[in-house]
Amino acid sequence: MLRHASTTLLRQSKNAVNKTSIRALTTTLDRTKTSEDYTRVLQTFAEIRACAVLRTPTSAACPLAMQACIDGGFKIVEFTLTTPDCLDHLSDFRKKYDDGDVMVGCGTIMNVEDAERAVDAGAEFIITPVMLPDVIRWCAERNIVIVPGCQTPTELVAAYRNGAPLQKLFPGVTGGPMWVKAVSSALPMLSINPTSGVDLDNAGDYLRMGAASVGLVAPLFDPVAIQNEDWDQIAKNAEKVMANVKEVGPYVRK
Repeated sequence: MLRHASTTLLRQSKNAVNKTSIRALTTTLDRTKTSEDYTRVLQTFAEIRACAVLRTPTSAACPLAMQACIDGGFKIVEFTLTTPDCLDHLSDFRKKYDDGDVMVGCGTIMNVEDAERAVDAGAEFIITPVMLPDVIRWCAERNIVIVPGCQTPTELVAAYRNGAPLQKLFPGVTGGPMWVKAVSSALPMLSINPTSGVDLDNAGDYLRMGAASVGLVAPLFDPVAIQNEDWDQIAKNAEKVMANVKEVGPYVRK
């Protein structure tokens, strides 16, 4: 009788341990971040205010181009899934800058599965080219900062209401900085991140007109410079745009 009771208790104890392990594994696979990490990412965007968005035709060019822009002063970088071996390069740079000096994210995310793979590779934030409510909600539920692509004020507000703390303006709009000023004044709850249309000279103008931050693509990563492997030119581009951005100062988060 006593032996049977001991066996039963031992079995129950093992079951409890197994359930605890399963819960822990599920939490890990759920990819949920802490609220502190969420705040850290947003604060970094507010302080740095410029993100380097890299898209290269070859895998070999990717790490060299990204390192050049970091050497030129960028502290927020985005690898895009349209780049060959994107997630491998993203993972390598996360390990290289595990001290937090450079914040690394992933763009051209088109569905939840893309977001999962990016987070597993080490992405600290997620960027989508269009407004995808299911991806926004998936990220918002897990304290993952997402910056979805939007083209109109209606899409910007929809992204905000679905849980996106920053809203990417893409593609560029007629009026540029003045468009951002008009929309951010009328809809002050938004934190707009223009990407297409931002260049080395007008990045500061966008920020002065109300943009929370900006993204730099081809003007920073000049396709000709990449083709010629002129990494010094990319570093010089980075130095120029970051000088313009720093003149404006940090963003006050909403």
